[in-house]
Amino acid sequence: MKVVVTGGAGYIGSHTCKELAKQGHTVVVYDNLSTGHRSFVKWGDFFHGDIRDMQALRSCLKKYQPDGIIHFAASAYVGESVINPGKYYSNNVGGTLCILESMREEQVPNIVVSSSCAVYGQPETLPIDESCPLAPINPYGASKFFMERMLSDFSVAHGICFTSLRYFNAAGCDFDGEVGEDHEPETHLIPRVLQAALGMIEQLEVFGADYPTPDGTCIRDYIHVCDLATAHVTALEQMVSGGKSNCINLGTGSGFSIKEIIRQTEKIVGKPVPHVIKARRKGDPAELVANASAAQHLLAWYPQYSSLELIINSALGYMTANR
Repeated sequence: MKVVVTGGAGYIGSHTCKELAKQGHTVVVYDNLSTGHRSFVKWGDFFHGDIRDMQALRSCLKKYQPDGIIHFAASAYVGESVINPGKYYSNNVGGTLCILESMREEQVPNIVVSSSCAVYGQPETLPIDESCPLAPINPYGASKFFMERMLSDFSVAHGICFTSLRYFNAAGCDFDGEVGEDHEPETHLIPRVLQAALGMIEQLEVFGADYPTPDGTCIRDYIHVCDLATAHVTALEQMVSGGKSNCINLGTGSGFSIKEIIRQTEKIVGKPVPHVIKARRKGDPAELVANASAAQHLLAWYPQYSSLELIINSALGYMTANR
């Protein structure tokens, strides 16, 4: 396949580009480098552009004539979305609309979209399967919900085939250390736990220890980024081979609390993780764990690297090599 990866210079996007190249596909990274890294573009051509710039998008699609798009170029912080919702509706919703319109104009038939468990909001039942009501409780989740609605409508109207992958918490890094998790500022839990353990930050802030969970801290389903990359590539391969549109959860089916991650990190690093308990953040559900049986059935996808030990060790390896 020939694949345009929007946001391909970012965390999950760069890992997916590596997996695409590993499987023999041709990669084109489309990124405005607002949060991505030019140094992460290692497995294909680079096209500098914003997803809200339809002229640039169409120029890229016209030049490369891809079999499909894998779309990662979205803003992705729950807390920021509550404070600045306009950014999320502009980039995630407006940007995705520009991608779909450009696909229609340039006759690109397939798209895999990075969605989120945030579309479910506070789930009524756990683990979460795809039949659970979509009721996002923050602007980030709402923006992903609207993205999925547009995918469905463009599929009906214009025949664009889509797979929306609703995944839970991406974590870990490339085992070869070629790319990794490198955000500025870093807000994701596992790298911040490691930063606290290594003395790179003074302490970890834990937002809420009074949730209705066994130890009071939030529980999340963590998936290794290399497992996520494999799922995106497989989803696009299936659509190019004639597969149907779907919305599919990606997860492990089990979760870890923040305190469990702190304890496991202390065990691996051999140092304490200084931390302080803060008030809850708005928009954070107590527990999010996936039922990933549809991914197993539809994609033959099973996470191989998503044990907490492998996730933390791979993240630690990248962080210590790039301090």
